[in-house]
Formats: sequence, structure tokens, C-alpha cells
Amino acid sequence: MHQVKFLKKGIAIWHLKYKILLLLMTRIGLLSDTHGFLDPQVFRHFKECHEIWHAGDFGNAVLLEDLKTQAGVPVRGVYGNIDGQDIRSIYPEDNVFECEGITVLMKHIGGYPGRYAPGVKNRIQALGARLFIAGHSHILKIQYDQQLKCLHINPGAAGKQGWHKMRTLVRFSINQQTIQDCEVIELGKKT
Repeated sequence: MHQVKFLKKGIAIWHLKYKILLLLMTRIGLLSDTHGFLDPQVFRHFKECHEIWHAGDFGNAVLLEDLKTQAGVPVRGVYGNIDGQDIRSIYPEDNVFECEGITVLMKHIGGYPGRYAPGVKNRIQALGARLFIAGHSHILKIQYDQQLKCLHINPGAAGKQGWHKMRTLVRFSINQQTIQDCEVIELGKKT
């Protein structure tokens, strides 16, 4: 009988510690290249996220407003090459910010380790960025740049336009300067 009480108490304490740990970290939902299409599945996958990051090519401001309203969390982003003045007036071409003590650089057309767009490698070095987010290619890629000590993430494309076959998102956490729990989410084939 006492063992059962201790077990229940132990589970309750573990559950409380887990909830506190979740409060101490920032859970991120990352997407890109929606091109005006916002799949309702996005909200199911991002429901426990504290922030949503969009790496450009929103498509239009209506999509952005839907994302902000339905998700109910802050949306950080950059404009992409197809975005008009409606998005460009809200988001910059490059977005540099801190999250859980990590410097983040986000740029729609940025390339990836070994093939960065002009000026990106120097910018990562100058900022001391530990996380570089890009979009544009519609190619899902998560790659660590050992030379720069920087993680690169391109979430692929969540929209239906482009040559990609599978629509994708990425979800991860940043906890006290540690990027962790990175998950790739497939939304389904582009139709």
C-alpha cells in the first residue's frame, strides 16, 4: 500500500518537473515557402510551440494573419523573393535575434554549409550565430557546419507551389543554449 502511494507521488513529482522543464525551454515551429497555402495540419503540429518561425515566401499577408490568429503565438520571419510589399513592410530580408541565449540568423535565400549565398558565411561569423535558418530551395536540410559551429535548418516547403514532392515542417526546442528535439514533419505529398 505504501509502495503505491510512493509510486504515485514519484510520478506526480516527475510530471511536475517535466512541466517546469517545458516552461524553461522555447519550442519552435519552423516552416517556409507556403506560397499562399496554409495547411490546417500546421496548427495541430505546432499547438505546443511557443513561437512560429517562417523562413520566407509567405505568399500574402492574409496567410500571415491566419497564422498569427490561429496559432496564437508570436510569428518571426523574413520576406522571400515572391513576397510583395505587404509582407516586406512587416518582415526584413534578414532577421537576427536571440532565443534562449542563442544568436539566430534567418534569411530566405541563404544557401547551406559549403554553398552559402554570397555574404552569408561572413555574416554568420560576424554575428557568432549558432543557428542559421533559410528557405527558398524547397529542400529540407538540417546540417551542422563544423567550421562555423552553427546549425543550419531549411524546413523545406509547406506550400503546394514548386518542384518539391513532399510538404514539410520542422519542430524543435531551444533549452538554455541547447538546440534539441528536432523533428521533421511530413504534411503529405504536394497535389
